[in-house]
Amino acid sequence: MTATPEQERPGRIMAREIREQPDVLRRLLGTGAARIQDVARQVAARFVLLTARGTSDNAALYAKYLLEIRLGLPCGLASMSTTTAYGARPDLRDVLVITVSQSGGSPDLVASTKAAREAGAITLAVTNNPDSPLAAVSEHHIDVMAGPEKALPATKTYTASLLALYLFVEGLRGTDGSAVAAVLPDLAAELLTRQDEVRTLASRYRFAGRMVITSRGYGYPTAKEAALKLMETSYIPALSYSGADLLHGPLAMVDNISPVIAVVTDGQGGLALQPVLDRLRGRGADLMVVGPEAQVAQASAGFVLPTAGVAEEVQPVLEILPLQLLAYEVTIARGQDPDAPRALAKVTETR
Repeated sequence: MTATPEQERPGRIMAREIREQPDVLRRLLGTGAARIQDVARQVAARFVLLTARGTSDNAALYAKYLLEIRLGLPCGLASMSTTTAYGARPDLRDVLVITVSQSGGSPDLVASTKAAREAGAITLAVTNNPDSPLAAVSEHHIDVMAGPEKALPATKTYTASLLALYLFVEGLRGTDGSAVAAVLPDLAAELLTRQDEVRTLASRYRFAGRMVITSRGYGYPTAKEAALKLMETSYIPALSYSGADLLHGPLAMVDNISPVIAVVTDGQGGLALQPVLDRLRGRGADLMVVGPEAQVAQASAGFVLPTAGVAEEVQPVLEILPLQLLAYEVTIARGQDPDAPRALAKVTETR
């Protein structure tokens, strides 16, 4: 059978999966929320270790902010090689180890989680595959219910992981986070209708030789994920920094040529980023802002997010959407296929 033009179009799979995200969020808030609450009721810990790679690592960083801010639980990001390469076996009694993985198939994630459970940890896998090896070796499992993800760049599994982790942390607090998150699916659908705005931004940045992406607080994982999406799809070197770290040296490389994208969360994170935005404007940076209208108005370019009435801690679910679209549109404008970045595989098997 002859393929149709739509079936042959580069990026068609990534575009479809980006559009699926409102429905994924609705599904997770519907049938998934009660299951996540049930898992949360079974878990108690004095310390949390988060284990992940790639896009899932950025979701884990978001969970770190949630756990430390919302629960006051100390958290760390695990270095898996201490277990898989060096054979270290720390005492993990009363420690909750959360492993986030889209596929649940990477050998180092499975091995480190298995070792953590043997060392006394409470283990929780957050995956898009309940039949995965990672789910099998973990004591508890949360299915992010995103459905099969075919494009190499992860999009819908990222936002689904964010929402699942938010609901889990709220469950640990003894509250139902679904009421706060209920606004997300409709707002996500609204944002995804604005692809023409993003296409205009993409025409501005298609020839960029380098990009810097910055944020603070809950927006910092968004900056890291946006940089990853741009690098793996368009091959543009995209450097992500906490706004605080940007001022500690990397600011020197900022000029009026290389674009800077600032993710400005409406809340304490955005307030903490203000001195950084002032310094960037002072250096004449080509500054694009993703955030509230008042912040976009002071930048060279931007994308306004509907943040009124949206709690700061769930805004990252919305913040990443225009940046996923930007990665897609820049890649298409550069004549590349975002569905199949060179040298990458859907399941990365590190050890």
